[in-house]
Amino acid sequence: MQILDPFHPMFERPLTRLLTTILPILWSGLEFFAFNAPLWGAVFLVAGLYAGYMLFIVRPKGPDGGQNGGK
Repeated sequence: MQILDPFHPMFERPLTRLLTTILPILWSGLEFFAFNAPLWGAVFLVAGLYAGYMLFIVRPKGPDGGQNGGK
């Protein structure tokens, strides 16, 4: 099941991809340390890491998995 579509046109701009990754990770720090809510901190941390994986590792390979011969 795919939760985030890295090839959606909204993610064309690098700033959008970066903010989609960084903001949940920063919010997880607030949940862990300021609000003393480790469960929500873990949820936001995993969401940010998943977004980073999808937007910066899966997306550069392309929708065909990088099998297009470099074209």
